[in-house]
Amino acid sequence: MCITEIPYNEIELASVQLIPHIVLLKGVNPDRGADFRNAFWNIYHNAGKFQDAQGIAQQVVEKSRLLLGEDHQNTLLAMGDLAQTYWGIGEFQKAIDLNVLVLEKGTNFLGEDNLETLFVINNLASTYHDLGQFQKAKKLKVLVLEKRTKILGEDHPDTLFSMGNLASTYHKLEEFQKAKELEVLVLEKHTKILGEDHPHILLVMGNLASTYSDLGEFWKAKELEVLVLEKRTKLLGEDHPDTLFAIGNLARTYSNLGELQKAMELEVLVLEKRRKLLGKDHPDTLLAMGNLASTYHGMSEFQKAEELEVPVLEKRRKLLGVDHPDTLLAMGNLASTYHGMSKFQKAEELEVQVLEKRRKLLGVDHPDTLRAMANLAFTHYTLGDLNKALGLGVEVLQKRRQLLGDKHPHTIHAMENLVKTYQKLGKQGEMEELKQLIRIPRSHCSVYITLEYWCLCTYEHIFLVSYLLFLE
Repeated sequence: MCITEIPYNEIELASVQLIPHIVLLKGVNPDRGADFRNAFWNIYHNAGKFQDAQGIAQQVVEKSRLLLGEDHQNTLLAMGDLAQTYWGIGEFQKAIDLNVLVLEKGTNFLGEDNLETLFVINNLASTYHDLGQFQKAKKLKVLVLEKRTKILGEDHPDTLFSMGNLASTYHKLEEFQKAKELEVLVLEKHTKILGEDHPHILLVMGNLASTYSDLGEFWKAKELEVLVLEKRTKLLGEDHPDTLFAIGNLARTYSNLGELQKAMELEVLVLEKRRKLLGKDHPDTLLAMGNLASTYHGMSEFQKAEELEVPVLEKRRKLLGVDHPDTLLAMGNLASTYHGMSKFQKAEELEVQVLEKRRKLLGVDHPDTLRAMANLAFTHYTLGDLNKALGLGVEVLQKRRQLLGDKHPHTIHAMENLVKTYQKLGKQGEMEELKQLIRIPRSHCSVYITLEYWCLCTYEHIFLVSYLLFLE
């Protein structure tokens, strides 16, 4: 079976296993290896080795431009592959620029209603999504869904993928009820067309479970995740990457339910299997390390969390670069653990870097930037730098009121944080004004809002949906 015939749910593990053979072929016969650049790119990309995939994709684009011209369809496809690789390594602006170029050129000779054009729009929407430009992503995804519904019908798999992708953006906009409505519809239609045991059905179930978690309906999430895990174990085996995702998602739900010991046991299992199957440097292995560290953090076993988070940060810096969102998330999580260990100076050093980079890469209005501000404000508060905490806290609140409105939970959290700072500074007037606005009891003023942490169930929802979009 050639690589293009491998089902999507088998492609990751197959790609990891094929890489040593590619390295051997390129070493023995470099000229012959050059003939298979497109296939090699696909394998490296699916194995999570995005830096290697980027080099191959650039070679393919240069060769296609030379032999076929800038506007040839194969050149545009190669440029689209390169854009996907930029997305994989976190260079989202490069991915956007290249996708916009491909879209402009493709629309000129294919038309805006062509299915290939819609595929490129999908990729552009996904990149906007990862840059945190969720309104732009939503606008494009709604457009793609409308056109695919019109051209292909509402029951076509590509239309259903578009529904799932739009639901993922509703998640980021915290429009969870809209996400739920779409995912329930996708689940019903997919089940009717494909049967209840198809891998796509299990993916949609997992996404719906993630939505239930976001809505605080953890028991519903648990019911679906247990079912998904049982079916994936039966259909794919206990070592399959999708089965391990299901185990990790169930672990996250146990954590949300306060069953940290159960969560920890499952996450240890996931980490052991991923190290064995994918290698210690694979993105999914690093994710498993981060999730286990998160659970240790929740159990106040900060030393164990630090022992995992330090190598995760080091590996992400090496593999993805210092500016990649996953690297910045690892820095933020390690800073949170330093908080738990009362190493506040170390936490501050990391959080300053995270905030600077997120401001530069994502802009001041991005949710991750605002979360980084809130975390640094918390550290300043803890260190007694109350004026610094106040400055950041005011900025966070202003942005969240502007972007989310006064009643959004994140806005209310920012108000509660600022109330605590005003209280410490003796600014009674400002404190009472905010307390009246959010009507929180005095007892709530004793707690400062928690720091950010990675959630695996959210990760599967966003990453797998987007990844399917790229591999349609």
